[in-house]
Amino acid sequence: MPTLDIAMPLALLGVSIAALLLNERTEGKLKTTFEERELRTRDVVLLVVMIFVAVSVIGYVSVIDPGNLFQNVIMLVFLFSYSMLLFIFSYLFSGMKQRSAQLFSLGFAVASLFAGTIGLMEPFADGLAIYRTLAFYGLAVFALASIIIDMKKAEPQERWYIAVQPPALFVLLFVFFNVAYDGTPVWAPILLDVFALTFAVLIILYLGSLFTWKTVSLFAVLLTVVDIILVLGTGTMVDAAEQFTGLGLPVLVHLPNVPFVFSTAGAIQFRGLGLGDFFFAGILALQTYKKFGKQAGYISVIAMTLSFGIFEAFLEEVLVLLQPLLNREIGGFPGTLMIIIGWVPVVAWYLLSERKQKTQDREMDQKIENGGLPEQGT
Repeated sequence: MPTLDIAMPLALLGVSIAALLLNERTEGKLKTTFEERELRTRDVVLLVVMIFVAVSVIGYVSVIDPGNLFQNVIMLVFLFSYSMLLFIFSYLFSGMKQRSAQLFSLGFAVASLFAGTIGLMEPFADGLAIYRTLAFYGLAVFALASIIIDMKKAEPQERWYIAVQPPALFVLLFVFFNVAYDGTPVWAPILLDVFALTFAVLIILYLGSLFTWKTVSLFAVLLTVVDIILVLGTGTMVDAAEQFTGLGLPVLVHLPNVPFVFSTAGAIQFRGLGLGDFFFAGILALQTYKKFGKQAGYISVIAMTLSFGIFEAFLEEVLVLLQPLLNREIGGFPGTLMIIIGWVPVVAWYLLSERKQKTQDREMDQKIENGGLPEQGT
């Protein structure tokens, strides 16, 4: 019996469309930042190999030695990476108009004041409530000071004090409502999903300008093969995902199955999808958009979403069929395979149409060269 879910496919659709819409505004600045550099074939191969090695190491070590030291190292690495990603994007677009910059800082001041205030109230108050409040109030003061500083700016330019605010708020929320917090759930799943979806879009935009049609095609094939090996073959991708989930890092999106599905204990069941799968769908849609045009880009997004949704609905049945063949319990299914099956037919159709059009153009050119001009209408 298939289990329909519209929440995760809609999240995949939303992230991909957001990336397509925002890319028009961000690609120019990012290309300038990267000095028009593009990934070559060997770079893509190296990238996929690094992904394979990193996931394998994290998966195996988390099983063999699930100690706090390894977890803390992972946490620090990812916190630094996410914070830098937020800072880079914030800095690139911090040269906004003065009024916009002031509203931006005001928004972060209000958000910080709100987070600090509710941290003092029940049921959110705990032993670290006063430190949490001081930290968030400190960020609010910094954001308000940024407004005053900006009033003295003669003309728009990149502002470091604007770029600092998003990563600072992210780190404070993560530390005080996840790491150093033992009260009512606040970070997961709402804040975790918000940041995970935000990072998914940013990663697509950040790396999207580095790919070409040739390299993204190679990347799609190699990453799908690696994903199949890590999920169905070794299972280390599932172990790594569980490691990240336990740390509360925003590397997976957790959404309730919609329509709601309840467990035997009466709890709403959730589904999870990694940022890598969101990035995979977004980067394929982005390059399809660049290669064949806007219509093709959006059609590919819809096709990938439908393919993912159908696979997800029949996922339990698929896993039941695969487990006897692999002779072990399977904890997940490769999301890249679910996505690429929807992308390939769209690309194949446009490639055939493009080839057909080129053939017709050549035949027309030959007729013109031979003096066989088409008849003019009267």
